[in-house]
Amino acid sequence: MLEKQLKQYFGYSSFRSGQKEVITRITKGESAVAIFPTGAGKSLCYQLPAMLLPHLTLVVSPLLALMKDQVDFLSAHHIPAARLDSTLEPQTYNEILTQAKTDRLKILMISVERFKNERFRQHLEKMKISLLVVDEAHCISQWGHNFRPEYLKLPAYRKAYHIAQTLLLTATAAPPVIEDMCAGFEIPKQNVVITGFYRQNLFLTVTPTKETNKRQQLLDRIREEPEAPTIVYVTLQRTAEEIAAFLGTGGINAAGYHAGMQNEDRERIQNQFMDGARSCVVATIAFGMGIDKADIRRVIHFDLPKSIESYSQEIGRAGRDGKPALCEVLANRNNISILENFVYGDTPEKKAIADLLERIKAQPDVVWEVKLLALAFDLNIRPLPLRTLLVYLEMDGILRPKGTYFEQYAFQFLTPRKEIIDRFQGERRQFAAAIFEQSETKKVWTYVDIDKIVARYATDRKRVVAALDYFDEQGWIRLQSRQAIDVFDLVDKRFDIDQLARSMYEKFKNKESREIARIEQMVGFFESKACLSKALALYFGETLAVDHCGHCSVCEGHPAKIEHTLELEPLTHKNLEDLSCDYLAKSDLFCSPLDVAKFLCGIQTPFFARAKVKKMPNFGVLQHYPFMDVRTWIEAQRKNRE
Repeated sequence: MLEKQLKQYFGYSSFRSGQKEVITRITKGESAVAIFPTGAGKSLCYQLPAMLLPHLTLVVSPLLALMKDQVDFLSAHHIPAARLDSTLEPQTYNEILTQAKTDRLKILMISVERFKNERFRQHLEKMKISLLVVDEAHCISQWGHNFRPEYLKLPAYRKAYHIAQTLLLTATAAPPVIEDMCAGFEIPKQNVVITGFYRQNLFLTVTPTKETNKRQQLLDRIREEPEAPTIVYVTLQRTAEEIAAFLGTGGINAAGYHAGMQNEDRERIQNQFMDGARSCVVATIAFGMGIDKADIRRVIHFDLPKSIESYSQEIGRAGRDGKPALCEVLANRNNISILENFVYGDTPEKKAIADLLERIKAQPDVVWEVKLLALAFDLNIRPLPLRTLLVYLEMDGILRPKGTYFEQYAFQFLTPRKEIIDRFQGERRQFAAAIFEQSETKKVWTYVDIDKIVARYATDRKRVVAALDYFDEQGWIRLQSRQAIDVFDLVDKRFDIDQLARSMYEKFKNKESREIARIEQMVGFFESKACLSKALALYFGETLAVDHCGHCSVCEGHPAKIEHTLELEPLTHKNLEDLSCDYLAKSDLFCSPLDVAKFLCGIQTPFFARAKVKKMPNFGVLQHYPFMDVRTWIEAQRKNRE
């Protein structure tokens, strides 16, 4: 029966490994977890059930490009599907919401952040949802390589909107991560379907390479087959640009790709690569998720990846057509300090945590309203760690999130005010008039004073927002919502600031230690004297029947020894005052040894972004030195001057 429906909707004659098992569980009304390698067909596990379930399938996806590709694919198969994101025109956005609420859509794709949107949540209450799908579901686990605090709230959203079934999808989940995923969504272990991580067509090789030789080694490798589709992964944005330019001078049709580029430039380069017009992309990890190109022949890591999970995801983009593909790491230890710096930058200072707790304790009300981006700048904590900290406080019973609303609503009249009011009768007419009476029109935009409307009309905020949304849906106004504010209930303010700050700081330090250990674990894997394919499978809980795959550099008799190949001048030979004077002249607030160490090691912070210190000549000048060594050196230098 399922094979017939597979043929009907997608034109496929058979299922890939694991797909039918997952789909059968979903169509029987159960929740499930699908852990398939990159490119092994996870998406079909919700796409087919979406056509068989009675109502909407809501898909949480982490990447705009991935959503767009999926919707394009589904539309080509005449499946009613759409995505919601900030790039859509208001009319299109509203039409999609209307389709979702009237059961005319089968699949709706959103980002996890969309749940925080006050207007979206009101629409969500009117949708009938059969299935919640969470892509990249490993993000829910603090043991994973890409923990995102927003994902922790997804189980609560599922319950709040009465969604009976859940399907979790990921390509990379070690056993502790699988336990977290199942526990969060109450999915029994027997409903976890793992198809295995071993790919027989991938040749895994680790090539120890001196830093001075890496560029030429890369160029020589690509010149072996200049037109073979190739992804080169690097750590830093500027490295992507530099290496792409270098390959270009060597006759390779290469382009850089990273998150700092304009959206249209990234989309153009991605489309060129997908269409075969460009053979090589040199990219940070911003490139790859959702890249469904079957004939990628090489994935080359110019820099070491962030973790074994990242490595597994990235090489999984090679050889999806089943033909041989090369996965090579040009390995040395020179960028390990840079990888570690990303980790250290996510650990807030204990004082910053204490400052946050003082703010919470000083709140006169039981409700705390905060602009998270402004708070991140005030505390000098990166936005992601700040959200993680708030989740930790939530888990400790200090805070309870109430959601996100917008401080400002503004609109443009597309229909005259009187005509809008005249469309209503009785009390609804009075309410519509009250909204416009308490709004102030400037040159183009009319600004709504929701608090004044609520007070004078004796109504609630929810009704005002619903009315504005209705006017927008009807095409009478063009509505914009601005300045997101997160709202929390202050559940318990009886905490001791110093004690709780120490406890929270310890959580971050433990997370930091795990991430640093993950980097060393990855280096240990690359230096393995055992079969790389077997070791990789074992990391994800899969045991291969053979000891030697025959298609990795270890099996060919070339185990790697990864060394530090840069000659680094001892820190004691450097002049701290010369290196830091420009930064210290610009900063009165953040001038501790930790702050100066972050500046010299190139670790970005909210203060650095606001002060534009990245443009200073010595920002990141010590990026190849271990961060802790730099910090200790700065502390010793200052102590000697005292």
